[in-house]
Amino acid sequence: MGKYGKWIGGGLGWVMAGPIGAILGFVFGSMYDSMQSGEYVLEGQTAEDTDYGRPHTRPGDFSMSLLVLTAAMMKADNSVKRSELNYVKQFFIRQFGPEQARQQLQVLRRILKQNIPVHDVAVQIRNNMDYSSRLQLMHFLFGIAGADNQVVSQEIQMLKTISGAMGVHNHDFESLKAMFVKEKDGAYKILEIQPGASLEQVKKAYRTMASKYHPDKVSHLGQDIQKAAKEKFQKINAAYQEILKERGVK
Repeated sequence: MGKYGKWIGGGLGWVMAGPIGAILGFVFGSMYDSMQSGEYVLEGQTAEDTDYGRPHTRPGDFSMSLLVLTAAMMKADNSVKRSELNYVKQFFIRQFGPEQARQQLQVLRRILKQNIPVHDVAVQIRNNMDYSSRLQLMHFLFGIAGADNQVVSQEIQMLKTISGAMGVHNHDFESLKAMFVKEKDGAYKILEIQPGASLEQVKKAYRTMASKYHPDKVSHLGQDIQKAAKEKFQKINAAYQEILKERGVK
């Protein structure tokens, strides 16, 4: 287990309980021995880890949540294709680097053998993960779904199920969806406004979204996640510039 400690990062907390813990209990059956040997330390919660009664998300909690939900996404069409594994591998390499990607895929392959109670897993995440981290998690899942340059209806339905159970607002879901699925007036959907919005409303929406999705919102998850979060930020900027260009505003 020690070899996984580096990319788990800040340790595991609430994911070791509930339905996610049951899944990880199978995956990390040797965790107890590793903890006893000192190879891996399960960190406890401290006063600094809470915000209005909700624990701050740790890198390990986020990574494990991502892997469990990635497995659920891959099984959405009742089959797991090698091409999908290759897509996910490239996604992880791009986001986290080759070494972490290799370790994550080893864990993912074992999670794929489990029955995943998607709704219960998502509810556990909702009850323990801050909202900005949940938005980042959904962004990653959309990215994985669209890794083959298409997001099919079964994947959209799974994303809706996960998003709803995680307590992600519908307007945020539609905004994230518009970042990956080409739709009419997609730039407006990303900014969560209607095409008939005034220029002042467009600017206000941009400021609101830029604040909501600023990479600093997930700085507690580590530099890798914060770097990846810039992708959302860039899509919001691109949508804003597209609307300004469409309206002839320089």
